[in-house]
Amino acid sequence: MQYKKLWSSTTQESHFCLLLSKLDADDAHIRRWSESVSPPRIAPPGLLSQMVYKPFPPGHPHSAHRVCAATCRLVPPTPTDEVHTLHLRSIVRIRIQPMAKPTVVLLPVWGAGHFMPMIEAGKRLLRGSGGALSVTVLLMPAPTPEAAVDIAAQVKREEASGADDISFRHLPAVDMPTGHTGVEEWISRILRSHAPNVRAAIAGLDCPVAALVTDIFCTPALEVSRELGVPGYVYFPCSASMLALLLRSPGLDEEVAVEFEEMDGAIRIPGLPPVPPSALPSTMLDRKKSTYDWFVATGRGYMNATGVIVNTAAELEQSVLAAIADGRCTRGVPAPTVYPIGPVLSFPPPPEEQPHECVRWLDAQPPASVLFLCFGSKGLLPPPKVREIAAALERSEHRFLWVLRGPPKDSRHGQRVPTDAMLDELLPEGFLERTKGRGLVWPTRAPQKEILAHAAVGGFVTHCGWNSILESLWFGVPVLPWPLDAEQHFNAFTLVAHLGVAVPLGMDRRRDNFVEAAELERAVRSLMDDASEEGRKARAKAAETRVVCRKAVEEGGSSSTAFRRLTDDIVRRGAVQIR
Repeated sequence: MQYKKLWSSTTQESHFCLLLSKLDADDAHIRRWSESVSPPRIAPPGLLSQMVYKPFPPGHPHSAHRVCAATCRLVPPTPTDEVHTLHLRSIVRIRIQPMAKPTVVLLPVWGAGHFMPMIEAGKRLLRGSGGALSVTVLLMPAPTPEAAVDIAAQVKREEASGADDISFRHLPAVDMPTGHTGVEEWISRILRSHAPNVRAAIAGLDCPVAALVTDIFCTPALEVSRELGVPGYVYFPCSASMLALLLRSPGLDEEVAVEFEEMDGAIRIPGLPPVPPSALPSTMLDRKKSTYDWFVATGRGYMNATGVIVNTAAELEQSVLAAIADGRCTRGVPAPTVYPIGPVLSFPPPPEEQPHECVRWLDAQPPASVLFLCFGSKGLLPPPKVREIAAALERSEHRFLWVLRGPPKDSRHGQRVPTDAMLDELLPEGFLERTKGRGLVWPTRAPQKEILAHAAVGGFVTHCGWNSILESLWFGVPVLPWPLDAEQHFNAFTLVAHLGVAVPLGMDRRRDNFVEAAELERAVRSLMDDASEEGRKARAKAAETRVVCRKAVEEGGSSSTAFRRLTDDIVRRGAVQIR
């Protein structure tokens, strides 16, 4: 390989030279200009711009060697001389020893709907980079023993898979916050406490850093990425509709003077049908609480991101994605680039032992005959709601599989983990005997994806967590939405009014989302009865979304293309060696 010395200075204590390979016609003027400067004095190393390392494309014969593109400021011999700036538009290659691959740092939180989707996205990023990138996962200590066990098991599975390009680093523990008004603020304050640990962990990496990808709650980490000069992305495990609302929230905060529930009429979110105030996330319903301030500040904070990676398919939310891209959600200010890469779902290999008992029970049921009820990993139903559900299921005469969990041992924020249910204590007397044969109540965790994938399942009563929604869309199962908290009411609204895959369920949000047995019975019949026109439309739309979701992630599909664009953008931006 021929190298051309561009310029060298001996007037400094440090001897600095740049080597440019393969000077072409476009760079000839750089060579002539550099040779005409007599001789430039080079800024001390501390004043030089940071070297930005960029890997060769996968398969390139020199892909194992470090590559850098740099902009260097030439300091004149005297203060009156012109200051020249030389920008090397061609890649400058310094042939040294092989280096560690640039890494993408992931900062997930510990929730079931957050941790694994981000890890799965990171693994897809690895595959899409063709070996050009690695992934480093920063692990914050989980706040509950149950969550810690779950995360440890998931990390163990990933490490056992033998993937060399993904590694895990544990962050030190921090004090749990007190005096907060909601779980969202609580989590955000934990993450803000971790900001110095995140900064130290990234600065301590031996390899160049290509990007930092943070969770929805981790906007303080975007400040860290900016300080370190690393591109910062948000991994958004919710819908594009929710992202649009979040980006729109600073504008709504200025435009609406009263509590949203006191408004006349609906709220306008570009790309969506008019949104009734009753469908807003719980964080927006009391503007005096600090959780509301957190929500609006998060919407502002996302504008500092390099991009937002959304777990959705473009075909599911085209109008919303177009509104974000056009700046209609941010009052004309360009929003960060959005990459709709979903559905990102993890499908572990089936167990070698016999199928789960719930799956075996489903094997004996007719196709599309079973209503599946599950309220998420932290879904808790007090006894009055349990009794209403039991009465509705018994009177509906439809088959059902109900995952029912018991009350938590600890009621503090972040500690409310369901226990295994004592069915005899929770259910009405004689209920299990009267529904025997057509119903199964399962008192502990159940394999939700395996159940939704089963041909016997014809409907899904869900708390409307986005991960559960994606699983139902993936398997083409229509939904009966029963939101409990957070953004779930907004998700329920979009399922009915925007996606059309759900039958609405009337509830009293002021009574802790209480649903009367008669209303639930009506909705179950509407969703499950063959003669129901409302149910027929939801079933047909769900079948369509099943096809859409699978095509999106195929090679050449919209999500596959978005993932390729994300990978290319990360590689193109280069990686920063932090010291």
